[in-house]
Amino acid sequence: MSIDGLSESRQRELWRRLETVNDPELDEPVTEMGFIERAEIAQDGGVEVDFRLPTYWCSPNFAFLMLEDIRVALEALSWSPRFHIALHDHMFAEEVNQGIAAGKSFSEIFDTLTSEGEIDLEAVRAKFRLKAFKRRQEAVILSLRANGFSEDAIAAMALADFDALRGGQADTVKVRLRYREALVARRPGLRPDDKVIVDWEGKPVDANRLAAYLGELRSVRINMEFNGALCRGLKQTRYKEMEMIDGEPTLVDFIVGRVPAPATLSHTTDH
Repeated sequence: MSIDGLSESRQRELWRRLETVNDPELDEPVTEMGFIERAEIAQDGGVEVDFRLPTYWCSPNFAFLMLEDIRVALEALSWSPRFHIALHDHMFAEEVNQGIAAGKSFSEIFDTLTSEGEIDLEAVRAKFRLKAFKRRQEAVILSLRANGFSEDAIAAMALADFDALRGGQADTVKVRLRYREALVARRPGLRPDDKVIVDWEGKPVDANRLAAYLGELRSVRINMEFNGALCRGLKQTRYKEMEMIDGEPTLVDFIVGRVPAPATLSHTTDH
């Protein structure tokens, strides 16, 4: 392989690895959220990643989880490069970057930034895994419905039948893969004849309660989607970005104050 070909191959691999890192609260890739400001490979194969969050005061716990997952992603690169991760425009950026330069783990760095003692990050992760599981599960149930599966068939579907599903749009395939990933992470001993539509505790969801159960999942998804929209809006505002839909500002533009409220609305808020 030529030098240029090797460089392109490594760059693609780098971004594929980074795409596996999710914002823990939103269960969306940090690459899609725009948090990876720069990811470059030097001539010697070393990797530099610049990471930037939507606000100056984003939770240190969230920042830690994402930075730690970026580190894991970079350690998995096939050519085992040296790498440098830099956090920018955050209230703890200086401490984090100094700690990284000193060879400290992210856990060591962030434990010094709280007066509450050691942070139980596994408990934080568990909370977000639950939300991600529910959001992905709702997506896969709705996808199965859209593809003609009855509620009885969905409730009775075993892992082997789920894995045998083929075809569909790229988004449909992605939905199935993401749910399977979350399901197996929650239940690593899952067998081919085990049901795939189960609650967080592993109890199968019967067809007669599927509609009510979907209502619970929907509330989780709506909350996560709203937080995601707000997060994007804050980032766009902070860095003077704006997205337009059909030439008009979105609801988020008004929520974060990027666009002044219309006179008829602002008048009602005067005190």
